[in-house]
Amino acid sequence: MSRPTTGDFGQRLRELRARAGLSQERLAHQAGLSVRALADLERGRTTGPQRRTIELLTRALGLGADEAADLEAAAAAGRPRSAPGPATTGPLLALPRDTHDFTARGHHLTDLRALATAADPAYPPVAVVAGQPGLGKTAFATRAAHLLAPLFPDGRLWLDLRGMDAEPVRPGDALARLLRALGVADRSQPGEPEERAALFRSLAAGRRLLVVLDNAVDEQQVRPLLPGSGTCFTVVTSRNCLSGLEGVHRVDLPLLRREEAVELLTRILGPERVEREAQAARDLADLCGHLPLALRIAGQRLAARPHESLTKLADRLRRQERRLDTLRAGDLQVRAVFALSYHQLDPVARLLLRRCALAAGPDVSPATAALLAGVPLDDAELHLEALADRGLLQTAPTAERYRFHDLLKLFAAERTAAEDDPATRDAALDRTARWTLARATAAALHFDAERHATGDPDPATAPVGREEARAWLEAERAQWLAALQRARTTGDHRQVLDAAEAMHWFSDLTKHWHQWVEVFGRAVDAARALESRQEEATHLNYLAWAHNTCTHDARAALDTARSALAVARECDDLYQTGWALVYGASALRRMDRNGEAVTWLRESVDCLRRDPSSRGRLAELTALNALGITLRERGRADQALDIHRRGVDICTRGIPGQDPHLLALYRGVTLQHVGNDYAALDRWPEAEAPLRQCLDIFEEADMPAWSGPAGLDLGRVLRRLDRGEEARAVLTSALHILSAHHHPRQAEAAAELDAFDSTPR
Repeated sequence: MSRPTTGDFGQRLRELRARAGLSQERLAHQAGLSVRALADLERGRTTGPQRRTIELLTRALGLGADEAADLEAAAAAGRPRSAPGPATTGPLLALPRDTHDFTARGHHLTDLRALATAADPAYPPVAVVAGQPGLGKTAFATRAAHLLAPLFPDGRLWLDLRGMDAEPVRPGDALARLLRALGVADRSQPGEPEERAALFRSLAAGRRLLVVLDNAVDEQQVRPLLPGSGTCFTVVTSRNCLSGLEGVHRVDLPLLRREEAVELLTRILGPERVEREAQAARDLADLCGHLPLALRIAGQRLAARPHESLTKLADRLRRQERRLDTLRAGDLQVRAVFALSYHQLDPVARLLLRRCALAAGPDVSPATAALLAGVPLDDAELHLEALADRGLLQTAPTAERYRFHDLLKLFAAERTAAEDDPATRDAALDRTARWTLARATAAALHFDAERHATGDPDPATAPVGREEARAWLEAERAQWLAALQRARTTGDHRQVLDAAEAMHWFSDLTKHWHQWVEVFGRAVDAARALESRQEEATHLNYLAWAHNTCTHDARAALDTARSALAVARECDDLYQTGWALVYGASALRRMDRNGEAVTWLRESVDCLRRDPSSRGRLAELTALNALGITLRERGRADQALDIHRRGVDICTRGIPGQDPHLLALYRGVTLQHVGNDYAALDRWPEAEAPLRQCLDIFEEADMPAWSGPAGLDLGRVLRRLDRGEEARAVLTSALHILSAHHHPRQAEAAAELDAFDSTPR
């Protein structure tokens, strides 16, 4: 019997179906095939069905062994033959050209080689290279394919899935191209995508192929193109993270490091040109955000202009409003690459992306993004996650916060300016500022001993307790500072004053924040705008404290304290008058004008003693402590000890109506001064107990800005008591805390440790 020709299969199948009295629809149903697939087989459009298909048809038609063998022979005649060696790919789907100046990514390439060489035939490896636009995913895949090519003698296939096009390549069409590259003629390919996928898996299973699927749009496009078994290796690139693909190796390409970015410029421009302007090359790397695409554009732009300096281009890029205009070279444009991703987003995602550019600070929370966009929080959370999956936003490692790459933020800001009119943007900023400042005020009141936290704009999501309140205030610092400025600009002076007043006690926990000068300075302006002289005196005093304690600007502190003193005396306010004298004296001490400081402090103590309120007693405690410090610094530690003991007596007697936790803090401060007075008198054994007590108080209150200096003082005493190991531990802890808070005494702690280490044992 002669071997059937390809055309015999369709004719034979029709005859067998007619003999069985079955319609195409009935046979397709019984065999578990689609009607279209069966029709393609009978018409000869599909000439070489797989054995599994023949088995299904044999059972459905009730064929005997001889007829089944005849039908299989007809199908086998139409199946493609495997060509030997690498020639199976022919000229189709060849790898693109590699670039000689490809830079970095060494360990990622090493990982891919290890993955390719250790492949398990039961689980053919798939590597997904995803990330933000401009990271160089295609360039990386190209380099990887060329390096790995010798490991895949049966072929290397490269297929652009055109994921950024309006109509990406359909899986069926992609399979057709892959099958064609493997030698399957169009007329021999199944019509159904599912059958094409099965045929591709069958052919790939017996070959060692490298398949690169570039620019994929989603999982549905990729899944049918993945081999099911064998030793093939598939590399997929996409701007989407393709998180739905199971069992894949994910390649997370980071931004280039600064030295890698300069190296890329060097490979494009040559070492001599870069070395001549080394600083300009580093500046270019930073201005391009270490993004490979932007660096390549900058490099190729300069390569095309051999007489243009790197400094000139860096100066142009410093103009943020023109940076994206400048980052173009021929048909390469950073803006165009970003726009491809932007225009694929749904309207809400586009709105969120561009409104996030209005947020202050380096990152944005879902709540702020929702406010800026005017969408429900749940919607904002879902769309922000999707934007991160597309590489348009970056997620924070631990908190639910999002940040832009610098260039993407410029692009988003451009879209905001182009698509949102000024009135709409102002409304978004005003809405966000009011909400943010209301929450900041309520959160800060958690730290006010005299008032309870109230007035949060969304009690259901409000921070609970001091720990959550502090975390929110720290995370949203840039945002509520911007809200404060917005309120000042729009004339909402009362909200500015209320927020600044609420921040008063919280500011004591975060003395290292230089922004307190900004906060209380704006409050002074607001008080003046409202012509509230008493509030002006109050916030001038807070501002003097900030100059003294946060920015260590004694001259500004003294000038501000004098202004506060004048306004307080005009109002006949004993309390604010006393504080102005305290803050002025603190500035005078910093200026080594200790004699004047003593005079100011004695006047402050007398003034505050006449204030009958409980807060007057606390202020008197502060004035006594400051007076004692100043006397000790003038060599009169015995007088200082008497003064500070008066303060301890006030704390011991108690202050009616005063919060006991707050009074404990004042007692801790006073005990610290008592201990230091003993130390100044060389009465080291007596100094230990009060210093240890004050350290315990500050640690229990979780106030590291206070416990750090107290630990330094205690460690110094322990060292002089020859308690070596204990002293070292206390001093080391103190130095860590002081350094973390940028405290001016960190150098003192380091010197104390150095002296400890240099002492002979």
